[in-house]
Order: sequence, then structure tokens, then C-alpha cells
Amino acid sequence: MEEVYNYIKKNIELTSEDTIIIGVSGGPDSMALLYIMNEFKEKIHFNIVCAHINHNMREASNQEKKDLELYCNKNNIIFEYTKIEKWGDDNFHNEARSVRYNFFEELVLNYNAKYLMTAHHADDLIETILMRIVRGSTLKGYSGFSRVVNKEKYKIVRPLITVTKDEILNFNKKNNIKFSTDESNNEDHYTRNRYRHVILPFLKKEDPNVHKKFLKFNEILLENSDYIDFEARKVLNKVFQDCNLDIEKFVLLDKVIQTKIIYNILEKIYGDDLLIIGNAHVDLIFELINSNKSNSVVHLPNNVIVIKAYDELMFSFDEEEYDEYEVQLDSIVNLPNGKLIEKVNQSSDTSNYTIRLSSKEVKLPLYVRNRRNGDKMEVKGMNGSKKINDIFIDDKIKTSERELWPVVLDAEETVIWLPGLKKSKLDKKITEEYDIILKYY
Repeated sequence: MEEVYNYIKKNIELTSEDTIIIGVSGGPDSMALLYIMNEFKEKIHFNIVCAHINHNMREASNQEKKDLELYCNKNNIIFEYTKIEKWGDDNFHNEARSVRYNFFEELVLNYNAKYLMTAHHADDLIETILMRIVRGSTLKGYSGFSRVVNKEKYKIVRPLITVTKDEILNFNKKNNIKFSTDESNNEDHYTRNRYRHVILPFLKKEDPNVHKKFLKFNEILLENSDYIDFEARKVLNKVFQDCNLDIEKFVLLDKVIQTKIIYNILEKIYGDDLLIIGNAHVDLIFELINSNKSNSVVHLPNNVIVIKAYDELMFSFDEEEYDEYEVQLDSIVNLPNGKLIEKVNQSSDTSNYTIRLSSKEVKLPLYVRNRRNGDKMEVKGMNGSKKINDIFIDDKIKTSERELWPVVLDAEETVIWLPGLKKSKLDKKITEEYDIILKYY
């Protein structure tokens, strides 16, 4: 584990004013990471927020939460917790990942954190790469994950990526680090567990240092993918605008660049849901491009549709399955997406989760509804208006969330706020005159 300590010393810049979020399940990996960062905290005195999720899948979860909270209290670590009351019908591991990162990003915003750390290790990397190779993906998709991901205002860091599970277990034993054990990790009906219990031991038996080979393989994939992505983005705006792909210009490009552009477009549309897109879906898009038939359609997951109209390829959404909603904004509104919008008397929040308005400039009453075709908003800090759909794409809002996302407008149907995303030019500064404060949570 010496390499982990050295990496943190060299690359993680922290002062006593900083806060980091650590995703902690209570298992051996995350408890090792929490222990290591707590050692650094004792010297530098930064703040640690332990982010724990009860997935509500095991009886032991409640006790594990109590044990972890006790550990945090003893070590002066902030403890944040959420519980999943009900799961959907999607793949459990994919859905769990989505829930985790939504919770983590919410904490990053609330605490203005500098780093989000997770305890992914070398074994996780091997499993991920193998699963993606078998499933089929792109050059970048075949890679596992990076040690560092630069977000707009913070970094996701995986300090343990170079060490194996066995190294972590030995470290825990040496330092008497207590952890919980998830018995579901022994159940082979989960795909990842079959890779973990069958394929990974075989590879390690063939070469005890196989994880180093995969780390290098992952590094090469990411470097090559980044270069191709750089070249593709040079021409992306020349062939793709307003959700339309210019086929005549597109077919003149190299096939590698073509493929990357298609994935870049799909990434804009799907965001974190891009994992549900495989090679077969991209092949269907290329078949559509090369087809002699016009006005043909390809249906993709999450109600995304791709339409060929002569020399253009249009990416859109099949919206017929969704019910429209519209309610008047009174003191508090319960939204179909499980969130709330409330009128409050005061707030110091200046994020996109709060808006300040003057009744002199908006036509009352205010309403909240889901999006409609053609919705636009004059976004604060921008010139002109922007389509709501384009805002969703730019902010990588999941396709499954867009149809229920609240849109706040006045009695003249002027869109004034996309809660949590963007505010209109009607938003007031704290120092300006306003008499309406709305909060989204």
C-alpha cells in the first residue's frame, strides 16, 4: 500500500479549509480508504465526509450503518447517509451505481468538496474491462476507469486503483481495520460475481501480477481514445448541430472518427446511461446512414429515436409514453420525480437549486410542469434563448429523468427556471430587489 500513500502525498492537494467526500460501504476496500485518508486528516486537518448508502437489500445493513456512524463519530468524520426504499426493475449493479453517484454529487455540491474518492481497486478494474470486452463496446468503452476524472468543480479520485483485493485485506489485518462483509458478493447470479469468482482467480494463477498488465492496457486504451476523441471533436460541430447530423459531410470522414462522433452524440444524449448502448445499437445507426431509404427510423433504449430524412440524421425522443403534468405553484409542490419546490421566506443559497424573482417582472401565478415540444428559456449569463432539450443534453441529464424534470413558468408561459440546472435572466441577485424565493430539493 506504500504506492497509495505516495500517490496521495504527491497528487492530492489539501488544506485545513478543504473537504473531501469518500464513498464508504463499510466493506474492506472503502474502510481501508477511509482509514488512510483519516491518517492524512490527523496531520492536515481537512474535513472528511463519509457518504454511506443503505441499499436495503440485506438484514445486516442497518447494523452496518450504526457501526460506521460510530466509527465516524470517534474519528471526527462527518457522516452522511441515505437509504434506498425501493428499487426499480433495471440491472441492480447499474442502478446502484447511478444512485451512488447521484448521492455523492449532491454531497459534493452541498459541501463544496474538492475531491470525491471511491475505493475501486485493481481487481475491480480487471472485472470491468473483461465484462465490457465480452459485452462489446468502443475503444474507450473497453477501458475500465481512470484514476482521476476531472469534473467542472471537483475531481473524482480512485487512490486504490493500483492495488489488489488481497493487498487491501492484508493491510486491514495489519492495521486491525474492522469492516463488514456483504454475503451477496458470494452469489453468482450477479454477472460481476461470476467474473470475480471464476475468471479472475484463473488469471491470477496464470500470472500473479496480471493486474499490472491490465493497468497498462487500460492506460493505453485511455490514451488512444483521448487522442481520437480530440480529433473527433475538431469536426463534431461541422457535421452535427441542433441534434441533426449532416450525412453528406459525415461520410467523408475516416471510419474511426465517424464511430467516435456517433458515440459522442450518444454520450450527449444519454449521459451516465451510455452504458446501456452497445455495438449493436451503433451498427443500427450506421445501417441507417448507409441505407438508400429516407424517413427510416431506429429505436434506441430509453425512448431515443434516430430518424433519417434525406441527407440528415435526426436524434430525438419518442414522447408518447409520458403523461403531461402541470400544477400551480403554491407554498409547496410535490413533484412526480419525488422532489419538492417550496416558496421560502429567506435563503442564502445562490445555486441553481434556488431562484429569486420580482413579482413586478413575472406574470403571476407561477406554474410548474414537465417539458413541452419547443420549450425555450433565456438562460442567465447567455445571449438569446436556448431549447430546454439542448440544456438537458449539455447537462447530461439521463433520458429517463427528462420527461419528469420540472419546468417553472409564469402565467404567460415564459420559462423562468429549470430547477437544479439553469435559471433565466429573471433571476435576481441577493443584493437586488425581489419578493419571491423558490427552493428545489
